[in-house]
Amino acid sequence: MAGLTLIAMCLASVITPAQAAQSPTQVIQQSVDSLMSELDGKKDYYAQHEGELAKLVDTNMAEVADFRYIGASVMGRYFRGASPEQRSKFVKVFRKTLIDTYARGLVTFDYKTLRVKDEQEAGRYDDQASVSMEVVSTSGETYPVNFTLRQSDGQWKVINVIVNGINLGLTFRNQFDQSMRDNNRDIDSVIDNWAPEVGTDELQKGGDA
Repeated sequence: MAGLTLIAMCLASVITPAQAAQSPTQVIQQSVDSLMSELDGKKDYYAQHEGELAKLVDTNMAEVADFRYIGASVMGRYFRGASPEQRSKFVKVFRKTLIDTYARGLVTFDYKTLRVKDEQEAGRYDDQASVSMEVVSTSGETYPVNFTLRQSDGQWKVINVIVNGINLGLTFRNQFDQSMRDNNRDIDSVIDNWAPEVGTDELQKGGDA
């Protein structure tokens, strides 16, 4: 997973608990502003110090991404059959792979403008909401990004992202399911070898989610 995906989820990684009372749109807007401020003039530095950027992203994402919810969703029908230890291990592995990849994407994707749309849509459920954004590349191409947020303990947290029509949550779930079938339902092997992929070309081509 690269480029647009990496930028998208990192936008939500710069939110603090004090912002919990904000609307989902305000949450995403502030994350965009904070991210731009953090990276302004520092992309070359972070490109040489990816470990520092990954640590920054990890700390910030702890406040906004509902990793347990995302992990359970990605495991899908296999979540119930997994032991508490396997569930916890997968969440940690999933979190690390995302953060490491996002950190690389932040300093490699050529973006020019990030625009959060004012309109906020209701989510699939009463405790969910959808916020749209556009990523404009330096070449002038525009890519739509849609965040799904869920209200948990009074805070709005990101639980899924659709980038250019590609539903990442569904994509990861399909990859987990395929890996389970390829490994004879050996969930430990799947977790130990977890390496989600969504190619840059695929994201730029887009989907119809």
